[in-house]
Amino acid sequence: MDQKRLRIRYLFDRARRLNPTQLLELAHQVKRISKAPVPVIIGDMLWCSVRYEMGFRDYVVWDIRMLKASERRTWMTHPKAFRLNKTLNAPEARQLLQDKKQFLIDFADLTHREWIDAATATVDDIRDFLSRHPRVIAKPAAGEGGAGISIYESAEITDVAAWRAELVANDQTLLEQVLAQHDDLNAVYPDSVNTVRMITYRDPHGELHVIASVLRIGNGAVIDNFASGGMFTMLDDDGVALYPAVDKQSNIYREHPKTGMTIKGIRVPFFDRVVEMVTEASTRLPTVPYVGWDIAITPEGPALIEANHNSSVFQMKPSASGIRTGLLHRYRDAIGADIVDKR
Repeated sequence: MDQKRLRIRYLFDRARRLNPTQLLELAHQVKRISKAPVPVIIGDMLWCSVRYEMGFRDYVVWDIRMLKASERRTWMTHPKAFRLNKTLNAPEARQLLQDKKQFLIDFADLTHREWIDAATATVDDIRDFLSRHPRVIAKPAAGEGGAGISIYESAEITDVAAWRAELVANDQTLLEQVLAQHDDLNAVYPDSVNTVRMITYRDPHGELHVIASVLRIGNGAVIDNFASGGMFTMLDDDGVALYPAVDKQSNIYREHPKTGMTIKGIRVPFFDRVVEMVTEASTRLPTVPYVGWDIAITPEGPALIEANHNSSVFQMKPSASGIRTGLLHRYRDAIGADIVDKR
């Protein structure tokens, strides 16, 4: 499918699913930084969706209202990311990476955790699995965005057969041990595994380009996903947090509200090994060159969580960073302006 058709398809799909209540809610979020009337903000959001190929939440999260046209043009957007996924990755990429069980098999040497399929395992198998791991995570065998994930304390599961039946009924049949995370990240927030999201592109010559690196941090929940209440900050090429963190509601956190840890300056342990791991893992996905990797940091080193064929876009909002330009140039440098900008 050519670029223009992909763009039209995305805009049509968004328009078809447009929720006026949500659009109004997003416009009111923009009012935090703008004195413009809500109808003017909504009109500007609609204009940017066409002119800059920009999602409505993109407009809100990245403070687009406060930027000049020359600055607005520098931001990577989710519609562009959608096009890149469809253009660069093979049609089977979604099925390939959403099959979490197969991913755990294919990348067993990099995931560093035990897992079991509750749908096919016996009750005794599951009981033995629980005896080895004090905490386990249950998730759908296919899915994304952190949906359907629960964490259980093994000692609190007294009727394994009934628990297994509940998991099957809820489509949470993939059980994994909960990884212990490095003390440095426990100090940031201990109730979730705080992961690195690394967005990469392997070019036709086999060179891996790291486009963006992100530290995702939980905030009151057991997972760190942005869509599930978590926050994120951008990392530099050495794995050091550049800015305060932000969440989906555009709140800015200079310190973590639960631990008081200052976000800017946090250093991700073993970051050089994270890059090495992702570089190796990318060679195993020859038909999926554009990937968003999720990596946990254990006391012994990085552990690969999953790979995403349709990685979200991460940039830091100007009101948090003081920088009014986005990361579109990094996508251009890695992938090529002819693909990133083509419409």
